[in-house]
Amino acid sequence: MLTTTLSTKGQVVIPKAVRDILHWPDGMTLAVEHSAQGILLTPAKQHFPPTRAEDVRGCMGYKGPALSLEEIDKKTAQAFKAKWKKENS
Repeated sequence: MLTTTLSTKGQVVIPKAVRDILHWPDGMTLAVEHSAQGILLTPAKQHFPPTRAEDVRGCMGYKGPALSLEEIDKKTAQAFKAKWKKENS
């Protein structure tokens, strides 16, 4: 039997061996239920199913040529710098 300790903030660490068996990744949202036997943790139902980029790539309205990730990063950084400069001048 594995054990863990309740912290002063009410936090509990789920042992890695258990997380691995259940395939629970870091950052996973869990539902917490009280039962007669104790606390039940289950994966929280998501409001929206996970989305893949290839399923939504056409909905952004971009009509130009395909860009590399480096080009996208560069153009995004330029846009943020221009917006920041405008808001702070």
